[in-house]
Amino acid sequence: MRLLNDEHDAVDLRTTPVHLGLGSRAKPIEGFAWSPEVLQAYGAAVAADGAEGRMVMIFDGDGPGDHWERHPAGDELVVCLSGAVTVHRDTDGVRERVQLRPGEATINPAGAWHVVDMAGPTSILAITAGLDTDHHPRTDTHPGEHTGTPDPETP
Repeated sequence: MRLLNDEHDAVDLRTTPVHLGLGSRAKPIEGFAWSPEVLQAYGAAVAADGAEGRMVMIFDGDGPGDHWERHPAGDELVVCLSGAVTVHRDTDGVRERVQLRPGEATINPAGAWHVVDMAGPTSILAITAGLDTDHHPRTDTHPGEHTGTPDPETP
């Protein structure tokens, strides 16, 4: 994994996310993968940007999300590009469900646990404050709950 400087060719955001950093710099992330090693290397490479750094990426999918996540460092923008998506989130104990169609967006507030379900083939664009992001496998319980009470909105 490495950040590319002065890249001016087309970038496929499905395979090569772009990091937006301090100084209004945009740098493609070559060799990105969802592995602990690459995520650690990415975090180290962009550490100087702190909470202001953002990752821009397109995700394609179909079906329910397999994990909850939260981004304590900042808000996340989720844009539906095609298909339909439902964003389930918990903001300070308030459960919300937001449905998006192409061209619509929602903002997941900093620190809010959320999961994305895609109805049929769907593409979303996410602009994420990745610093200190937490993940939790999706189960019958919400990651912020300590009582083990099932979340009625979680399939």
